[in-house]
Amino acid sequence: MRFLPVNFHTILVELSDLPETLALFDSLNAESISGIEEIIPAARTVMIHFHPMKISVQQLVTEIQRRDLQKSSHVQGKQVEIPVHYNGEDLEEVADILGLSVQDVIQQHSESEYIVAFTGFAPGFAYMVSETLSWNIPRRKTPRTRIPAGAVALAGEFSGIYPQTSPGGWQLIGMTSERMWDLSRAEPALLQPGHRIRFRNIKNSTVTVSLPAISPINTLFQAENIRSLEIQSVGLQTLFQDLGRLGKSRLGISASGAMDKSALRSANRIVGNASDQACLEIAQGGFKAIARGNMVIAVTGALCPIQITSLQGKRLPIKTYQPVDLNDGDEITLGVPHKGMHSYLAVRGGFIVPEVLSSHSFDTLSNIGPAPLKYGDRLAIGETSHCSAVSVAETPAFVMPDKDDIVVLDIFLGPRTDWFTQESIELLRNQIWQVTPYSNRIGLRLKGDSPLARISYDELPSEGTCSGAIQIPASGQPVLFLADHPVTGGYPVIASVADYHLDLAGQIPINAKIRFNPINQFHDLQGSEELQ
Repeated sequence: MRFLPVNFHTILVELSDLPETLALFDSLNAESISGIEEIIPAARTVMIHFHPMKISVQQLVTEIQRRDLQKSSHVQGKQVEIPVHYNGEDLEEVADILGLSVQDVIQQHSESEYIVAFTGFAPGFAYMVSETLSWNIPRRKTPRTRIPAGAVALAGEFSGIYPQTSPGGWQLIGMTSERMWDLSRAEPALLQPGHRIRFRNIKNSTVTVSLPAISPINTLFQAENIRSLEIQSVGLQTLFQDLGRLGKSRLGISASGAMDKSALRSANRIVGNASDQACLEIAQGGFKAIARGNMVIAVTGALCPIQITSLQGKRLPIKTYQPVDLNDGDEITLGVPHKGMHSYLAVRGGFIVPEVLSSHSFDTLSNIGPAPLKYGDRLAIGETSHCSAVSVAETPAFVMPDKDDIVVLDIFLGPRTDWFTQESIELLRNQIWQVTPYSNRIGLRLKGDSPLARISYDELPSEGTCSGAIQIPASGQPVLFLADHPVTGGYPVIASVADYHLDLAGQIPINAKIRFNPINQFHDLQGSEELQ
């Protein structure tokens, strides 16, 4: 085993093969280690989130080194048959890679049994491996920007099925009509670790994935006779967000949650709510709503012009980080921020909004959570005790960045720093990186004058990723993962932004610049000799 640093509370354990990975995963589940909070298995690695106040990294490494990887209690689950129309765009290329005919590829794929080893990338995406096939299919050099739901694909030793339309770099060999992920089912994921999979070849048929037009769990409560906020404009994007859905990585779901959690907590405290309640996250202003009933609100986060317009037409500018009393019929407008990116609007009593998998957050990668807001939505507001305390001393946790700033982010080198040349590591530290317009809640896409070069361009088997990870695709231009990042990824992560700078990273506007500041020296982690 090799132990690699990720951040202050996460390590990556690298193993020699998939059986060893599953053996360690099973061992950690069967006999847990105090202080471990979450385990994310992948192809050759196990990512472990731990509580550093309960166990030190040296103690954790020592405990894991003692585990026997020669035996596994991995239990095979039920058998699932997947009908496939083998008409993928990359089928001929896959045949060329394997030195087979297209018909041989179809025959071998459909006659082999697969086991779901682990899940990740997206909800319902299962990594399936066959003990009888020794295929190793490289990913596409340039990932597709859109792969349809139901696409059956290959990468490395794995088969997978895209559960929803998304970008991806796997080789496409066919389509299935089976739904990989459906929140209306008791078990949303069709395929789960341990399931045995058979692909059945269906010929001369058109395959489409039919999903419910509107999931009832995503329908907002429409208020008629109670206090509400009526949406007039949502700007670029307005979403419900809270602190996220933690502990769901086994389903392929990242935590999501507010891009600036400190601002969300402040907004709630100002109006007397619990600090983890759902707020409206407003990207780049352009928001407008009318109060239906009297209420107290607060706006935090990005510094933007805010105006209240009364029924009589009187206009009153207000400031962020203070309670605001709205009367029935008052209209609130948020303009484009001059500093920061995301604003947070909280209302005393909180919004009445459905919970999806233990959170009110909308995940833009997984499309899970209360639906993004639109014109005409009326957001019901809950009741609150008159004794709920309010905070009158809330201020921003940091100076909000603007588009002309160079924002310095502390980074933690690892886990794949040694995949890159020394020159690239120096470039990561010294070069200025610009935030491009292709950035979103999934991640900031950055551009520098000189791309980062690897020592080796071997395929990296998919492995766990975390919020703040700086992933380097084949282009050499970094992607800084944020709240809605995929749970696993197939490109090396050179470093991760320190946890205390993640909220700041979530407020960096388009065209601003970033300088990375490493705060550690990269090296393999060692156990404690005293505990050996």
